[in-house]
Amino acid sequence: MLRFGRRDDGTRREPPQPLPEDARRLRLRFVGQVQGVGFRWTSMSVARGLGLTGWVRNECDGSVSAEIQGSATHVGAFFSGMLEAYRRHPISYTVDQREDIPLVEGERDFEVRY
Repeated sequence: MLRFGRRDDGTRREPPQPLPEDARRLRLRFVGQVQGVGFRWTSMSVARGLGLTGWVRNECDGSVSAEIQGSATHVGAFFSGMLEAYRRHPISYTVDQREDIPLVEGERDFEVRY
């Protein structure tokens, strides 16, 4: 949450960067072993490491939904980053739905939603 220009952790929040020319936003639905294994937090770590914005959240049906936004190269790298993150402790999941959706201007971060 933003309070007077600072994030809840006390660090300053940077102003939004302009979107790259090749920016895209994907809506994703992950199914399989995606709850109770740190999937949302891993997604956030991978996305932030790539400079992506968006969000991820658990769904009542046991799936995980996400929207990721950034350059086409970084959006593509998100999937490789997730595989790499779970290389040492593999989990079984698939992308059940993948849809290009309109960009969100002014988004600043990637967050876990509840």
